[in-house]
Parts: sequence; structure tokens; C-alpha cells
Amino acid sequence: MMDGMPRVSADHLAARRQQILDAARTCFLRNGFHATSMQDVIKEANLSVGAVYRYFPSKNDLITALAGQVIGEISSVFASVAAAEPPPALREVMARVIDVATANTGPDGALRLVLHIWSESLRDEALAEFVAGVYGRLRDTMVLIARRAQEHGDLPADADPVAVGSVLLAVLPGYALQRILTGQPEPDTFQAGLRTLLEVQAR
Repeated sequence: MMDGMPRVSADHLAARRQQILDAARTCFLRNGFHATSMQDVIKEANLSVGAVYRYFPSKNDLITALAGQVIGEISSVFASVAAAEPPPALREVMARVIDVATANTGPDGALRLVLHIWSESLRDEALAEFVAGVYGRLRDTMVLIARRAQEHGDLPADADPVAVGSVLLAVLPGYALQRILTGQPEPDTFQAGLRTLLEVQAR
């Protein structure tokens, strides 16, 4: 950088990048990916064209970055549960997962944006590869949770942790879809049904 020119801090750069991502998230939730243009994002962010394109040269770059951030919010919950000591019971794990899903299915919820990401991944090969990798890691985390539950007697010794983990992962999007598309079931109702199923398998 030339002498006399102000240096831009890493914090400032990170804040500006997040400002653009927040604007994109608002636009995508409002109109979806295809109906949102880069100009829409630029206007929402209240920044210059050059400032936005400096961070995100294309809408696909913006979508991929936002997908990583949104899915990362969900992944961090799974990771923290998997690392907990002592391992929580499966019913406690799933109660926490459902609480996170409930909090993220509202009008500005991350899981609403995930629906757009899933849809876009059907036509965007690079995004499809990214999404497949993320969900593969999430499934691995749930398998680890199931395996640890088995080691602590919370899952039958003859259970297949891979099968159990795969099914447990499916609970989150299934519940989220119901909430987003129909507004039902109520969280307490779903939690009660899930506890019943987990108690049945533990007998």
C-alpha cells in the first residue's frame, strides 16, 4: 500500500463482507435466488457496485458463500453436541436439534434459506457438490453421536450406528419442511412424538 494511504483493517473488511452477505440473505429470502439480481443486493447493502464485486465477482460466488455460512450455523450445533462430555442421551440431542430447527424456520430463519440452497443445487453442479459434502459431514456427525450413545448404553448393542445416524439426520429437514410449508406441528407436539419413538427403541 502506498505511503499516506489509510490501511483498511481486517475487521473492517470482514464487516463489509458480512454487510453484503446480510443484504443478500434479505434479498434471497424475499424473492429467491433467480428473481434476485446483483443490483438488488447492491441496493440492499447500500454500497457501490465496485465495493460489492470486490468481494463477490458473481451471484454464484455470493450464493456459495452464503450457503457455507448458513449451513455452518446448523453444523456448529451438531458438532458441539457430538463433542459434549459426557455424551447426552439421544432424546436430549434431538431435543436440542429440534429447538434449533424451530428457531430457524421463522420468516428470517436460516432453514428457509436452506430450501433455496437445496433447489439451486439441483441446477448448479458446484453448489451440488458443496451441499453433498456438507450433508455428508453432518451425517458422519450424527453417526458419531449414535455410536457414542451406543457405547454409553443409550442405544441397543446390536443397533447399526450408521443407520441410526442417517435417520436422526433426516428428522431435522423433515420437521423444518413441515413447519415452513404448513406452520405445523407445534414444537412440543413434535418433541413428544420423537421422545416416544426414542423410548420405544431403547426398550
